[in-house]
Amino acid sequence: MRIVFLGPPGVGKGTQCRRLVADLRIPHVSTGDMLRRAIRDRTPVGRLAAERMDAGQLVSDDIVQQLVERRLDSPDCAEGWLFDGFPRTIAQAEFLDRMLASRTTPLDLVLELFGDESILVQRMLRRARVEGRTDDTPETVRARMRVYHSQTEPLVEYYARKNLLARIDAIGTRNEVFERIQESVRRARPNPD
Repeated sequence: MRIVFLGPPGVGKGTQCRRLVADLRIPHVSTGDMLRRAIRDRTPVGRLAAERMDAGQLVSDDIVQQLVERRLDSPDCAEGWLFDGFPRTIAQAEFLDRMLASRTTPLDLVLELFGDESILVQRMLRRARVEGRTDDTPETVRARMRVYHSQTEPLVEYYARKNLLARIDAIGTRNEVFERIQESVRRARPNPD
């Protein structure tokens, strides 16, 4: 299956993505992880990304699209994948549509995790303390929420119009949320087991 996860920062996309890829046996493609790795390795892309991410802004579409296209050319992505952190803008979604159409590999499902913003902010600040994530300061968390609402949230309607969207309430235990996700995947699966 080819799946996109959407949702605001702190909603639990990374946690639930890891569970779902293990369940479906498809690769987890996280642009955030790819960008953090590039930053850690001090690559040219990493240096550009660090400036934007430290300011709570999105990395430019052309950089992210290059990373995505290279990743989808990997043999482990031939049978499907799960995107976490891509697309984040309508332009990126349109790029993904064109790329998948050229490969005749359509998107199967878009899962939107949602939850109360005040709870999500607290989750991110707690994660920052536990994981030592310098990109999750109170200022950048607020900036990331504003960016999500202005640039990424429009994707919910974009994918709803394409009849690909399943909305998942992300407030509850990890197991409760995962059960909701699994039900949506079962309904969308092109070839159920």
